[in-house]
Amino acid sequence: MPSPVLELCNATVIRGDRAVLDGLTLTIRAGEHTAILGPNGAGKSALVRLLTHEDRPLAGEGAGPPIRVFGHDSWDVFELRSQLGIISSDLHHRFVFGNNEGRVTAEAAVLSGFLATQGILRYGAVTEQMRRRAAEALDRMGVAHLARRRLDEMSSGEARRVLLARALVTAPRALVLDEPTTGLDLVARHAFMERVRQVARDGTTLVLITHHIEEIVPEIERVILLREGRVLTSGPKAAVLTAPHLSELFASPVAVDAEAGYYYARPVQ
Repeated sequence: MPSPVLELCNATVIRGDRAVLDGLTLTIRAGEHTAILGPNGAGKSALVRLLTHEDRPLAGEGAGPPIRVFGHDSWDVFELRSQLGIISSDLHHRFVFGNNEGRVTAEAAVLSGFLATQGILRYGAVTEQMRRRAAEALDRMGVAHLARRRLDEMSSGEARRVLLARALVTAPRALVLDEPTTGLDLVARHAFMERVRQVARDGTTLVLITHHIEEIVPEIERVILLREGRVLTSGPKAAVLTAPHLSELFASPVAVDAEAGYYYARPVQ
């Protein structure tokens, strides 16, 4: 049986004088498409940073280590990045407005996924096999025609799909989507999430971190509600995405509707 994507055992992360994750214990199994839902300040970003080993938790009181990713409690960060695809609006911002100021092409952006860089390609490091796989990844995301175009010449939706191709080019074991549609309009968001649905159907484990209930695609069956650094509740989507649970999560009355595998929430006056 494959090792779980993530195991946390009484993990705590401190920022300043506050525990942004407070004795958090949870497991996400391989093949278990999971959404982690919570309001701003719930600890979602801290959880992503643990998963990517950008942060380390305090030692907990459990018998084992406070965190394991794919069964290991210690990783070379570059090796981990080849097995864990990441998509976020922050990554998009760094590619378009960072040191490269958007001058990187779609092909170079995807190739940089092999090197764990942000569009920077080392001389002699890129092989023909890498170029073929990059072309295949761009085609899979429907943006092969943009291979030579720079990211700052694209729409936000196009650039986000290029970065999705980058995340998938190394055939990662899991894809982490951290507020993945921030900054996208209605049509671009739909196009992006349809590609994500196909990734899930193809077998890559999805971990979606969001505060938008409507982003939880039908393929996701497990939902974890996170509030103030702790798990409020966790379980099958239909059992978790209820008016009582979401009203407690957002500390305000909420009504819930479901249609074609999607859930929608609205405040109740």
